[in-house]
Amino acid sequence: QVQLVESGGGLVQAGGSLRLSCAASGRTFSNYNMGWFRQAPGKEREFLAYISSSDYTYYVDSVKGRFTISRGNTKNTVYLQMNSLKPEDTAVYYCAADLSLRTVQTGRANNWGQGTQVTVSS
Repeated sequence: QVQLVESGGGLVQAGGSLRLSCAASGRTFSNYNMGWFRQAPGKEREFLAYISSSDYTYYVDSVKGRFTISRGNTKNTVYLQMNSLKPEDTAVYYCAADLSLRTVQTGRANNWGQGTQVTVSS
């Protein structure tokens, strides 16, 4: 099992930036595929981006060009840099990890963090 802890959320004005972090412990983290998701009130959880164990990245269209997923130098932290934030980006953001990239992308990862709130004011 991998334990995941997100941080970095907060309140920001539209057009601003935030960097979310997902710190992992418990296993050899570099072997895991990582994803970021979000869930807004009353909506289903939404997949945003992943970074594979080989550092290939993928983004959904709604965040492509604004969000960047990356790993830290020690490979035990994954970041989501969020720029040009919009009020519709307001949600609880979660990171997920799994040895299977497919299960990360489809939201069926075995390991999830507790979430961090991001609020974007207009």
